[in-house]
Amino acid sequence: MTTSRKTYVILAAGGSAAMLFGAMVVFQRLMDLPPCAMCIWQRWPHAAAVAIGLLALMIQGRLLPALGALAALTTGAIGVYHFGVEHKYWDGPASCTGSGLSGMNVTYLLAVDSGPKLVMCDQISWELLGISMPGWNAIISFILAFIWIKAVLASHPTAG
Repeated sequence: MTTSRKTYVILAAGGSAAMLFGAMVVFQRLMDLPPCAMCIWQRWPHAAAVAIGLLALMIQGRLLPALGALAALTTGAIGVYHFGVEHKYWDGPASCTGSGLSGMNVTYLLAVDSGPKLVMCDQISWELLGISMPGWNAIISFILAFIWIKAVLASHPTAG
């Protein structure tokens, strides 16, 4: 029995939806781990993959699953980059690494009780088995990209 395109699309888009839920509800709300800028960057392709998945359930063809794969590969690549920044393999954006104080005015710096938590992109806030959140995002996203590719291959060959 072969797995259908629809099943692959549901698995891949559902995986991105689960990643968003985990990031925004479990880690950010329940565990009180606010995201850094690069964490937010990783969420956008997952959101795009969810929207693409919904469209792909209504519109046949290979284009939408291919775009879903691209979205998953994009967030995976950002995750690899962020993982490297956290582990000091390479430099990250100056706006969210190092001291993180560039561009902040005195009022913001003194508002320690009322302002948002300053979350640096080069600091590991959570890890499991020695792999931080962006590392897990990369691993899972590359698996989701593989599932999207399976959806592309399961698509009717003559459809878009």
